[in-house]
Amino acid sequence: MSVIAPDTERAVVERVPIELLIGDRWTAAEGGATLAVEDPSTGEVLAEVVDASPADALAALAAAHDAQAGWAATAPRERAEILRGAFESVTARCEELALLMTLEMGKPLPEARAELAYGAEFLRWFSEEAVRVSGRFATSPAGDSRMLVSRRPVGPCLLITPWNFPLAMATRKVAPAVAAGCTMVLKPAAQTPLTSLAFARVMLEAGLPPGVLNVITTSSAGPVTAPLMQDDRLRKVSFTGSTTVGRQLVRQSADRLLRTSMELGGNAPFIVFEDAELDEAVEGALLAKLRNGGEACTAANRLLVHESLARPFAKRLAARMKALVVGRGTDPGVDVGPLIDAAQREKVEALVGDALDGGARLLCGGRPVDGPGYFFTPTVLADPMPEAALLHEEIFGPVAPVVPFATEEEAIAAANATEYGLVAYAYTRDLSRALRVMDALETGMVGINRGVVSNAAAPFGGVKASGLGREGGAEGIGEYLETKYAAVGL
Repeated sequence: MSVIAPDTERAVVERVPIELLIGDRWTAAEGGATLAVEDPSTGEVLAEVVDASPADALAALAAAHDAQAGWAATAPRERAEILRGAFESVTARCEELALLMTLEMGKPLPEARAELAYGAEFLRWFSEEAVRVSGRFATSPAGDSRMLVSRRPVGPCLLITPWNFPLAMATRKVAPAVAAGCTMVLKPAAQTPLTSLAFARVMLEAGLPPGVLNVITTSSAGPVTAPLMQDDRLRKVSFTGSTTVGRQLVRQSADRLLRTSMELGGNAPFIVFEDAELDEAVEGALLAKLRNGGEACTAANRLLVHESLARPFAKRLAARMKALVVGRGTDPGVDVGPLIDAAQREKVEALVGDALDGGARLLCGGRPVDGPGYFFTPTVLADPMPEAALLHEEIFGPVAPVVPFATEEEAIAAANATEYGLVAYAYTRDLSRALRVMDALETGMVGINRGVVSNAAAPFGGVKASGLGREGGAEGIGEYLETKYAAVGL
């Protein structure tokens, strides 16, 4: 039974603005269209937000363009203080924002609180980076001039965020843009717009000037954002989501040579070598697999385990997964919430069915949960065939396939045998092996004896079909800056 009263849930939702944020006002869409936001644990509608049209999106871009020059001229310290104030406000409102996120996305409240803490760190981190944008001054090699190099904001940006981390994906893009002096049009996912709307209000209350951050919510992402991609006023697009959509956006950006940051899909290998500490590896696998119920681009998608450990590892993992409590995120003691919608649950069910048809052994789970909502039982599969679809596609659900390997070389080859290259995990007590594996893995991030790699102070991003650019760390603000060089004659 939920410890959150229905009246409290309604009150939290009702405090969220449901209009578009364009310039200095919250406004309805042209034609009055609305978009229903549902609770994935019940299927019930939580709220109706404004469903933007292409004209609304262009109005938001116009507001961002009009605000750009003034915002770029704002003192870095002023931008830093706004971000610091937003960090403190998000932290102070943790319980309210976490509940809102749980209601519209489904993750258990403890995970929502953890995301709030993680997402807030981007606000604090980039408040510190705002005042550290540097250049250089040097004598030319010939000695007859001076070279002055500076970094300037790239200009108005389109920021497109996914549904799985509604706050953290917004702060990870908005914070560096604010710090660099860029204005923005933020388009959150249709499934989870409420958290972004609430966050936008926090930014305004922290002192962000009108027009710097504009928010458009829409059920038709492609038609609404396409005109922006062709508009001369837009200078950058940052997208987190599927590789399929990312490729489309890169193609659209090519005509105008827009700056792009793409954080795309993953197919993360989780490698357990024969010298690993077995219980630690199982705990790490639970973290890497079940963060956000498996609905994360960093989720361990393929558990590659040395043949000497594969059976005991799979058995222990299955025992732990079977004991997890599945339920509504507001209920006490819940470990795994619902999947985001019916389509995602159907996809997970199909992937599991395909693996079982191919001969995989089911150790636990393997089926949807009866009743309302989009729940799927935590699942462990042993020995799926190499051609099983779930070894090649993002599962985005609580399903862990365990695949044995014989040698280090075989494990590395299997790990790299994918178009994706976001993150990989490896468990070993051999330092030399850890360093060899770290160098050999074709991924942008590696977790060594650790099931979580995300950190606001570290560069997040991948290689190959997992994307372009980095978010977070010292590298994150550079995605929103252009380099200018001036030759100064003597």
